[in-house]
Parts: sequence; C-alpha cells; structure tokens
Amino acid sequence: MADIRDALDDELVTFIEDQKLFFVATAPRRGRINLSPKGMDTFRVLDNRTVAYLDLTGSGNETAAHIADAGRMTMMFCSFDKKPNIVRLYGQGDVVRPQDARFEELNAHFDDLPGQRQIVVLMIHSVQSSCGYAVPFFSYEGERKTLRKWAEKKGDEGLAKYRENKNRSSIDGHPVELPQSEGAE
Repeated sequence: MADIRDALDDELVTFIEDQKLFFVATAPRRGRINLSPKGMDTFRVLDNRTVAYLDLTGSGNETAAHIADAGRMTMMFCSFDKKPNIVRLYGQGDVVRPQDARFEELNAHFDDLPGQRQIVVLMIHSVQSSCGYAVPFFSYEGERKTLRKWAEKKGDEGLAKYRENKNRSSIDGHPVELPQSEGAE
C-alpha cells in the first residue's frame, strides 16, 4: 500500500540520494504533459520540504514553460536494484535562472557542469512511497558523456544561441524565459 506524508524523512532522503536516475513530470493548464528522465548527479535535497536539480541545456525546455504556466511538478525515484521502492514528490516548482538573486546560493550545492541552464526547485506538498514490486532490476554502468561533450563543444556562445533557437517556447507554444549568459545585457 502507498504511504503518503507531508515531508521527507531521513530514510527517504537516503533512498533518493542513492538513485542514479529520477523523473520530472509537469503539465501546463492546456497542452501536453511532459515527463523527463534526469541523471548526471544533478539532484539535491535542500531540506525535508525542498529539493532541487541542476537543469542542463537540452532539446526542449518544457519543465520551465510548464512551471511558468501552472507550477505543478512531480518527481519520481524508483529502485532498480536492492529493495524495491518508488518515491514520488508532489509540489510547486520554481525555476531559478543565473540572473536571479537566489541562483548563486542554490548553485553552490552542485558541481559545475557544461550546459547548465537553470536550477529547478520543488517545494514539496506531499510525498508518496509505494512498493515498486513491478520495477525490474537494471544495473548502473555509468553516466553517458554525450551531453557533456556536446555542451563543451558548443561553448557558452553556442549554447546561448541554441537556447534562443530551441528553448524559447514549449512544444505547445508556452513561452519560456531564458537564462541570460554571462556578460549579456
């Protein structure tokens, strides 16, 4: 049976921090639901009601567009090894960009990665854990280096141009505020 609570406890924090993969789901008021897998050690628990992840430049920017439109966000962690478990975090998302006052404080929790675009924060309203008995076993072999190499090759200027061309709106046309590059006016 599922267990629902208001906040994370130490056991759930340990479980979440042990996972190499997590999923982020958002939806605008009108339009498609987005579900994205995340990895590369970009997730952090800030306290028992607040978590964040370092968002890297990608082919879209659905999460930021949906948060601006509706704010709702769910994160899911599931065990592919050891004890079966699924943990979902439900709450209100917030996107913190490099030009925002809170960015430096939040960014201190993460390692610098090429292509970092913004930090997505989730203020947790509820936490659900469930059995995970149907989740199959998979083994972790390591992180892919593809995104890192792609971002390094593009460089800061190339990434800014890419975001301008590919990350300005969601696939349903919802606008997205882009991060400002260093030195941008």
